[in-house]
Amino acid sequence: MKILFFGDVFGKPGRQAVKAAILKLVPEHTPDFIVVNAENAAHGKGITEGILKEFFDMGVDVITTGNHAWDQPDSAALYARYDRLLRPLNYAESDLASVPGKGVVVIAARDRPNIKLAVVLLMGRVFMDPLDCPFHRGHREIQKLKAQGIKNILIDFHGEASSEKQAFAFFVDGQVSAVLGTHSHVQTADERILAGGTAAITDVGMSGCFDSVIGTKKEISIKKFLTKMPVRFEPAEGPGGYGAVVVEVDEKTGKAKEIIRYREAVIKNGMSL
Repeated sequence: MKILFFGDVFGKPGRQAVKAAILKLVPEHTPDFIVVNAENAAHGKGITEGILKEFFDMGVDVITTGNHAWDQPDSAALYARYDRLLRPLNYAESDLASVPGKGVVVIAARDRPNIKLAVVLLMGRVFMDPLDCPFHRGHREIQKLKAQGIKNILIDFHGEASSEKQAFAFFVDGQVSAVLGTHSHVQTADERILAGGTAAITDVGMSGCFDSVIGTKKEISIKKFLTKMPVRFEPAEGPGGYGAVVVEVDEKTGKAKEIIRYREAVIKNGMSL
Protein backbone atom coordinates (compact mmCIF):
# COMPACT_ATOMS: atom_id res chain seq x y z
CA MET A 1 0.00 0.00 0.00
CA LYS A 2 1.28 3.47 -0.87
CA ILE A 3 0.32 6.87 0.51
CA LEU A 4 1.11 10.19 -1.19
CA PHE A 5 1.12 13.06 1.32
CA PHE A 6 1.55 16.78 0.56
CA GLY A 7 2.68 19.34 3.14
CA ASP A 8 0.94 22.66 3.88
CA VAL A 9 -0.60 24.04 0.67
CA PHE A 10 -0.22 27.83 0.60
CA GLY A 11 -2.45 29.82 -1.75
CA LYS A 12 -2.89 29.44 -5.50
CA PRO A 13 0.78 28.62 -6.23
CA GLY A 14 0.52 25.72 -3.82
CA ARG A 15 -2.70 24.43 -5.34
CA GLN A 16 -1.21 24.59 -8.82
CA ALA A 17 1.94 22.82 -7.65
CA VAL A 18 -0.04 19.99 -6.06
CA LYS A 19 -2.09 19.55 -9.22
CA ALA A 20 1.06 19.30 -11.33
CA ALA A 21 2.72 16.98 -8.82
CA ILE A 22 -0.25 14.60 -8.78
CA LEU A 23 -0.07 14.35 -12.57
CA LYS A 24 3.58 13.34 -12.22
CA LEU A 25 3.70 11.25 -9.05
CA VAL A 26 0.50 9.22 -9.37
CA PRO A 27 1.62 7.43 -12.58
CA GLU A 28 5.06 6.95 -11.02
CA HIS A 29 3.95 5.52 -7.67
CA THR A 30 0.27 4.53 -8.16
CA PRO A 31 -0.65 5.49 -4.58
CA ASP A 32 -3.70 3.95 -2.94
CA PHE A 33 -4.35 7.14 -0.96
CA ILE A 34 -3.60 10.84 -1.41
CA VAL A 35 -3.64 13.10 1.67
CA VAL A 36 -3.10 16.87 1.57
CA ASN A 37 -2.65 19.38 4.38
CA ALA A 38 -4.55 22.41 3.04
CA GLU A 39 -4.95 24.73 6.02
CA ASN A 40 -3.46 27.65 4.05
CA ALA A 41 -4.96 26.82 0.66
CA ALA A 42 -7.35 29.81 0.50
CA HIS A 43 -5.02 32.76 -0.03
CA GLY A 44 -2.98 31.61 2.97
CA LYS A 45 -5.95 31.40 5.36
CA GLY A 46 -7.97 28.23 5.77
CA ILE A 47 -9.91 26.47 3.05
CA THR A 48 -13.14 27.17 1.15
CA GLU A 49 -15.70 24.73 -0.22
CA GLY A 50 -14.63 25.52 -3.77
CA ILE A 51 -11.01 24.67 -3.04
CA LEU A 52 -12.10 21.58 -1.11
CA LYS A 53 -13.93 20.30 -4.19
CA GLU A 54 -10.97 21.26 -6.36
CA PHE A 55 -8.75 18.94 -4.35
CA PHE A 56 -11.29 16.12 -4.41
CA ASP A 57 -11.50 16.49 -8.20
CA MET A 58 -7.70 16.02 -8.31
CA GLY A 59 -8.12 12.64 -6.62
CA VAL A 60 -7.29 13.70 -3.06
CA ASP A 61 -8.84 11.36 -0.49
CA VAL A 62 -8.38 13.27 2.79
CA ILE A 63 -7.65 16.92 3.59
CA THR A 64 -6.03 17.86 6.90
CA THR A 65 -5.62 21.31 8.41
CA GLY A 66 -4.21 22.77 11.64
CA ASN A 67 -4.20 26.04 13.53
CA HIS A 68 -5.74 27.88 10.54
CA ALA A 69 -8.66 25.46 10.39
CA TRP A 70 -11.24 28.13 11.27
CA ASP A 71 -9.96 31.09 9.23
CA GLN A 72 -12.81 31.15 6.69
CA PRO A 73 -16.34 32.40 7.62
CA ASP A 74 -18.00 29.10 6.68
CA SER A 75 -15.33 26.83 8.20
CA ALA A 76 -17.56 25.32 10.89
CA ALA A 77 -20.18 24.33 8.31
CA LEU A 78 -17.57 22.69 6.09
CA TYR A 79 -16.23 20.47 8.89
CA ALA A 80 -19.77 19.47 9.80
CA ARG A 81 -20.55 18.46 6.20
CA TYR A 82 -17.36 16.80 4.95
CA ASP A 83 -16.05 13.74 6.80
CA ARG A 84 -12.80 13.78 4.84
CA LEU A 85 -11.92 17.32 5.90
CA LEU A 86 -10.21 17.06 9.28
CA ARG A 87 -9.61 19.58 12.04
CA PRO A 88 -7.22 18.74 14.92
CA LEU A 89 -8.47 15.82 17.00
CA ASN A 90 -7.26 17.19 20.31
CA TYR A 91 -9.74 19.99 20.87
CA ALA A 92 -11.18 19.68 24.38
CA GLU A 93 -13.86 17.05 24.83
CA SER A 94 -16.82 18.55 26.67
CA ASP A 95 -20.52 18.02 27.08
CA LEU A 96 -20.96 21.78 27.40
CA ALA A 97 -19.67 22.69 23.96
CA SER A 98 -18.90 20.80 20.79
CA VAL A 99 -16.35 21.50 18.08
CA PRO A 100 -17.65 20.89 14.53
CA GLY A 101 -16.12 18.11 12.52
CA LYS A 102 -13.66 15.46 13.57
CA GLY A 103 -9.98 14.72 13.71
CA VAL A 104 -9.92 11.16 12.39
CA VAL A 105 -11.37 9.31 9.42
CA VAL A 106 -11.09 5.72 8.17
CA ILE A 107 -11.24 5.31 4.40
CA ALA A 108 -11.00 2.46 1.92
CA ALA A 109 -8.79 2.48 -1.16
CA ARG A 110 -10.73 3.22 -4.33
CA ASP A 111 -9.37 0.29 -6.32
CA ARG A 112 -8.88 -2.05 -3.35
CA PRO A 113 -11.81 -1.55 -0.97
CA ASN A 114 -10.51 -4.22 1.39
CA ILE A 115 -7.51 -1.97 2.17
CA LYS A 116 -8.30 0.65 4.80
CA LEU A 117 -6.35 3.60 6.15
CA ALA A 118 -7.00 5.73 9.22
CA VAL A 119 -5.88 9.36 8.99
CA VAL A 120 -5.50 11.21 12.30
CA LEU A 121 -4.77 14.93 12.69
CA LEU A 122 -3.15 16.11 15.93
CA MET A 123 -1.87 19.58 16.81
CA GLY A 124 1.12 20.23 19.03
CA ARG A 125 1.06 22.51 22.06
CA VAL A 126 4.57 24.01 22.05
CA PHE A 127 4.27 27.62 20.77
CA MET A 128 0.71 26.74 19.65
CA ASP A 129 -2.83 26.98 21.05
CA PRO A 130 -3.15 25.06 24.36
CA LEU A 131 -5.30 22.18 23.18
CA ASP A 132 -5.59 18.82 24.93
CA CYS A 133 -2.36 16.82 25.13
CA PRO A 134 -1.71 15.33 21.67
CA PHE A 135 0.23 12.47 23.24
CA HIS A 136 -2.64 11.32 25.45
CA ARG A 137 -5.37 11.96 22.88
CA GLY A 138 -3.31 10.33 20.16
CA HIS A 139 -2.66 7.26 22.28
CA ARG A 140 -6.35 6.84 23.09
CA GLU A 141 -7.35 7.19 19.45
CA ILE A 142 -4.75 4.67 18.31
CA GLN A 143 -6.09 2.15 20.83
CA LYS A 144 -9.64 2.70 19.53
CA LEU A 145 -8.52 2.14 15.95
CA LYS A 146 -6.57 -0.98 16.87
CA ALA A 147 -9.64 -2.35 18.65
CA GLN A 148 -11.54 -1.94 15.35
CA GLY A 149 -8.88 -3.95 13.52
CA ILE A 150 -7.34 -0.92 11.79
CA LYS A 151 -3.61 -1.52 11.33
CA ASN A 152 -2.73 1.15 8.78
CA ILE A 153 -2.66 4.52 10.56
CA LEU A 154 -1.22 7.81 9.30
CA ILE A 155 -0.82 10.73 11.69
CA ASP A 156 -0.40 14.33 10.54
CA PHE A 157 1.24 16.00 13.54
CA HIS A 158 0.80 19.75 13.05
CA GLY A 159 3.31 21.43 15.31
CA GLU A 160 5.83 24.24 15.64
CA ALA A 161 8.55 22.55 17.68
CA SER A 162 10.72 19.95 15.96
CA SER A 163 11.37 18.33 19.33
CA GLU A 164 7.66 17.78 20.00
CA LYS A 165 7.09 16.25 16.58
CA GLN A 166 10.09 13.96 16.89
CA ALA A 167 9.17 12.93 20.44
CA PHE A 168 5.66 12.03 19.35
CA ALA A 169 6.97 9.87 16.50
CA PHE A 170 9.12 7.89 18.93
CA PHE A 171 6.20 7.74 21.40
CA VAL A 172 3.98 5.91 18.89
CA ASP A 173 6.72 4.01 17.04
CA GLY A 174 5.46 0.56 16.15
CA GLN A 175 1.83 1.53 16.77
CA VAL A 176 1.18 3.53 13.59
CA SER A 177 2.37 3.40 9.99
CA ALA A 178 3.60 7.00 9.71
CA VAL A 179 3.96 10.26 11.64
CA LEU A 180 4.32 13.15 9.19
CA GLY A 181 5.05 16.60 10.58
CA THR A 182 3.46 19.74 9.16
CA HIS A 183 3.13 23.47 9.99
CA SER A 184 6.65 24.92 9.76
CA HIS A 185 6.53 25.16 5.91
CA VAL A 186 10.25 24.26 5.86
CA GLN A 187 11.00 20.69 4.83
CA THR A 188 13.37 18.66 6.99
CA ALA A 189 15.76 16.08 5.57
CA ASP A 190 15.29 13.44 8.29
CA GLU A 191 12.84 11.01 6.69
CA ARG A 192 13.39 7.53 8.15
CA ILE A 193 11.83 4.28 9.31
CA LEU A 194 12.00 4.07 13.11
CA ALA A 195 12.98 0.88 14.92
CA GLY A 196 9.38 -0.22 15.46
CA GLY A 197 8.39 0.22 11.81
CA THR A 198 6.90 3.74 11.80
CA ALA A 199 7.86 6.09 8.96
CA ALA A 200 8.64 9.60 10.21
CA ILE A 201 9.69 13.03 9.01
CA THR A 202 9.80 16.12 11.23
CA ASP A 203 8.21 18.34 8.57
CA VAL A 204 7.07 17.52 5.05
CA GLY A 205 7.44 21.16 4.04
CA MET A 206 5.28 23.60 2.10
CA SER A 207 3.53 23.40 -1.23
CA GLY A 208 3.54 27.01 -2.44
CA CYS A 209 5.74 29.73 -3.88
CA PHE A 210 9.34 28.91 -2.91
CA ASP A 211 10.45 32.51 -3.64
CA SER A 212 8.89 33.61 -0.36
CA VAL A 213 9.12 33.55 3.41
CA ILE A 214 7.12 30.42 4.27
CA GLY A 215 4.64 31.30 1.52
CA THR A 216 4.23 35.04 2.10
CA LYS A 217 5.72 37.92 0.12
CA LYS A 218 9.28 38.27 1.35
CA GLU A 219 9.24 42.09 1.31
CA ILE A 220 6.33 42.16 3.75
CA SER A 221 7.95 39.61 6.04
CA ILE A 222 11.24 41.53 6.06
CA LYS A 223 9.39 44.75 6.92
CA LYS A 224 7.72 43.01 9.85
CA PHE A 225 11.06 41.88 11.26
CA LEU A 226 12.69 45.27 10.70
CA THR A 227 9.95 47.44 12.21
CA LYS A 228 7.92 45.10 14.48
CA MET A 229 4.90 47.04 13.24
CA PRO A 230 1.62 45.32 12.30
CA VAL A 231 1.55 44.24 8.66
CA ARG A 232 -0.93 42.47 6.42
CA PHE A 233 0.68 39.31 5.11
CA GLU A 234 -0.01 38.40 1.48
CA PRO A 235 0.77 35.14 -0.31
CA ALA A 236 3.76 35.32 -2.61
CA GLU A 237 3.00 35.17 -6.33
CA GLY A 238 4.70 33.24 -9.09
CA PRO A 239 5.39 29.58 -9.87
CA GLY A 240 5.20 27.28 -6.90
CA GLY A 241 6.73 24.05 -5.76
CA TYR A 242 5.71 21.21 -3.52
CA GLY A 243 6.87 19.28 -0.47
CA ALA A 244 5.64 15.71 -0.29
CA VAL A 245 6.43 12.19 0.79
CA VAL A 246 5.46 8.77 -0.53
CA VAL A 247 5.14 6.15 2.19
CA GLU A 248 4.94 2.45 1.38
CA VAL A 249 3.25 0.32 4.03
CA ASP A 250 2.81 -3.42 4.47
CA GLU A 251 -0.98 -3.39 4.75
CA LYS A 252 -1.00 -6.74 6.56
CA THR A 253 1.10 -5.46 9.47
CA GLY A 254 0.72 -1.67 9.26
CA LYS A 255 4.52 -1.30 9.29
CA ALA A 256 6.24 1.12 6.93
CA LYS A 257 8.60 -0.27 4.33
CA GLU A 258 9.86 2.93 2.70
CA ILE A 259 9.52 6.71 2.81
CA ILE A 260 10.59 8.90 -0.11
CA ARG A 261 10.84 12.70 0.27
CA TYR A 262 10.16 15.19 -2.52
CA ARG A 263 10.85 18.91 -2.75
CA GLU A 264 10.52 20.10 -6.31
CA ALA A 265 9.78 23.38 -8.06
CA VAL A 266 7.06 23.74 -10.66
CA ILE A 267 7.86 25.57 -13.90
CA LYS A 268 5.98 26.73 -16.99
CA ASN A 269 3.22 28.77 -15.39
CA GLY A 270 2.77 26.38 -12.52
CA MET A 271 1.45 23.46 -14.56
CA SER A 272 4.44 21.34 -15.59
CA LEU A 273 7.40 19.79 -13.83
